[in-house]
Amino acid sequence: MLPRIELPDLLFEVHSWTGVLDAFGHVSERRTRMEGLLVSLVALLVSQSCNIGLTPVIDTQNKALTRSRLSHVDQNYLRADTIAAANAALITAQSRIELAQMWGGGLLASVDGLRFVVPVKSINTGPSPKYYGYKRGVTWLNAVNDQVAGIDAMVVRGTPRDSPYTLDTLLNLDGGVKPEMVATDNASYSDMAFGLYKMLGFRFAPRFRDLEDQRFWRADLPDDGETPAAGYGPLEAVACNKVNLKRIATHWPDMLRVAGSLITNQVRAYDLLRMFGREGHPTPLGAAFAEYGRIDKTMHLLALVDPVDDTYRRLMNRQLTVQESRHRLARAICHGGRGQIRQAYREGQEDQLASLGLVLNAVVLWNTRYLDAAVARLRAEGHAVKDEDVARLSPLKDRHINFLGRYLFNIKASGPGQGLRPFRDPDSAEDDEEEA
Repeated sequence: MLPRIELPDLLFEVHSWTGVLDAFGHVSERRTRMEGLLVSLVALLVSQSCNIGLTPVIDTQNKALTRSRLSHVDQNYLRADTIAAANAALITAQSRIELAQMWGGGLLASVDGLRFVVPVKSINTGPSPKYYGYKRGVTWLNAVNDQVAGIDAMVVRGTPRDSPYTLDTLLNLDGGVKPEMVATDNASYSDMAFGLYKMLGFRFAPRFRDLEDQRFWRADLPDDGETPAAGYGPLEAVACNKVNLKRIATHWPDMLRVAGSLITNQVRAYDLLRMFGREGHPTPLGAAFAEYGRIDKTMHLLALVDPVDDTYRRLMNRQLTVQESRHRLARAICHGGRGQIRQAYREGQEDQLASLGLVLNAVVLWNTRYLDAAVARLRAEGHAVKDEDVARLSPLKDRHINFLGRYLFNIKASGPGQGLRPFRDPDSAEDDEEEA
């Protein structure tokens, strides 16, 4: 039922709903009087996100699409702070749609990396034969909430372990509510990371590749002669490792100072974890964070292996599946240049991938609104549509959106006028061969 649409028209339509392109102000903060600025901005977003360069979007007959105009807008309007402000508008609009609210309240998030080969010489790349072959590349680490909105992202060189960086992506969100639970894949955990996440109010929920080898920890209060020793019932056999509570108490004031430094952005979580870890020989403060993290890690493990209630691990797996589906859509959009990033400098890589994240959020918002309207129409026509089926809908489909070919930027013809675009007839034989 979703109508077919070109990517530029989709961006113009989303702007008509949210005013998202108004977030792109001039670097001097002066009010612009430039004609056709919206057209130039959409052309640049398409160029950057689709990784096709300026040539396919240039039109010498349109002043807003000349190479000089696009270069000027790129240098003065498209930058990290304006992209973040535009993302905040999209995240807010997504959270207000009833269908998105059925997927979640934004309190569950996941963080994972998407790898890109960088075939040009750059100091901001790293090697990895598994992902890049004989070349070097970067990892686009992004956070996605359970409403399928990308809430923040960062670019890191090569393919490092994600755990030192995931916390940094969650401490500088573009928008949305602060998540309470953060799911990651099985390469993103350490006891120290559990401790830092817990200190900052997050439930760290990574997958474990070697679950049967994980240790369960017990935290027994000091024996004061009055409080009976803790009993763990049927878990007594696995609760054989004791948390050193004295070490935590000794370093507690310093641990609070570290948490305050992270929240106020005085230091990066990546730098702290690297310093505390000291190549497998943790500092005393790092060991205290590891001891503290073992308490929360045990709570995570117990919820993960609960034989009666599987809600927790289903939430984790569903969110990580959403993340992987979003990565697939990102690959579909970023199709030009064989999906390789050819920006040599860190700033250029960050701006291009931030533009990709913004366009991804715009596509998700457009799909969500039309899916919500489709459900409302089916119900109005008397179809029995169950809420549990609606909750399984995904806004990460793209067969109806054209990302390919030369692009037209006609702001007057891009909107549907009053209301939404007409739906397609799902029983029509139109384009059956294309969708087979």
